[in-house]
Amino acid sequence: MTWTTSKNLYPLKMKQIQIALMTASLAVLSLSSFAGNKDRIGQAGAQELMINPWGKSNGMAGANMASSTGLESVFLNVSGLSFINKTEIQFTHSDYLSGSGIGVNAFGLAQRVGESSVLAASVTSMGFGDIERTTIENPDGGIGTFAPQLLSLNVSYARAFSNTIHGGFTIKTISETINDAQASGMAIDMGIRYVTGPRENLKFGIALKNVGPKMNFGGGGFTEKVQLDEKEFTLTQRRQAFEMPSTLSIGGSYDIYLMEGASDSSSASGIANWEHRLTIAGNFISNSFGKDLIAVGVEYSANDMIMLRAGYLYEDGILDIETRTTAYTGPSVGASVQLPMGKGSDNTVSIDYAYRFSNPFSGTHSYGVCLNF
Repeated sequence: MTWTTSKNLYPLKMKQIQIALMTASLAVLSLSSFAGNKDRIGQAGAQELMINPWGKSNGMAGANMASSTGLESVFLNVSGLSFINKTEIQFTHSDYLSGSGIGVNAFGLAQRVGESSVLAASVTSMGFGDIERTTIENPDGGIGTFAPQLLSLNVSYARAFSNTIHGGFTIKTISETINDAQASGMAIDMGIRYVTGPRENLKFGIALKNVGPKMNFGGGGFTEKVQLDEKEFTLTQRRQAFEMPSTLSIGGSYDIYLMEGASDSSSASGIANWEHRLTIAGNFISNSFGKDLIAVGVEYSANDMIMLRAGYLYEDGILDIETRTTAYTGPSVGASVQLPMGKGSDNTVSIDYAYRFSNPFSGTHSYGVCLNF
């Protein structure tokens, strides 16, 4: 197998690398002066909305906000839906903080409508398994179990307004059930993306997420019947409404095409004709109810068939277990294999995997499959 790489391409490649590094750095580091709102940590509810349920983007720690496409972009920047050509179906299961017994499932269906619009519906559920039921009278349990369930139903729309401008929004319906207490609410995500460059390889994105009214728990778990002067009364506990965990993300990415294969008829597999791409991405996340986050990541792609990913999500104090506010320690890795469904077919199926390191617990494993047809 041979490669042809002209010497006069090296200055161009070096310039591309410099631009890529500047893109990732400016997109995140120029905003690092924001300190977030760490004094309000723990005051927002619906924290499941902060958990990325998809495999590909988890492999880059969410750094690919400006470059993610398809159903993956529903979480990061919904404008990426507009890059779907026809129909996409995706399912991902995550063993969240392995050893905790928590599972996260995500399923989505997206369909192109007309020349420039895409509609999508997706659902994310988070389960905690069976938990022993206890009361004041029975602190050791033995009276049954209950299974908390967190659910988000999403309807998304994205549109390509031109070759360079893409935008979209998501309407979320949130439901939380814990024993005999329930809460429900709604939130909206909005995102926009700008694409430029000689091969549309330079991208910038902005996403506003989880904007909505306050949620409040209710149900029989907040009432108690009492006897007073031979009369029965129902007491209802006061409940504090909680706000949505809104965030603002600003990011960028740059694609570097490393090698262009030369025609080599002796290569039966055609690997010599493969295109090799390296994407460098960065994302700054301003958190209304926590520390700001900075994500950086890279993705290597061999002919859009084999993809390898790595990322790092940073928050102030993450290197010290006493000061960080997350179980994650920062690094993440991932990989995908994408193959055509038939010889010469544009329809593809991909298998995705991602792993995020954590301490405590044994990290988060995400397994997914995606169909494009």
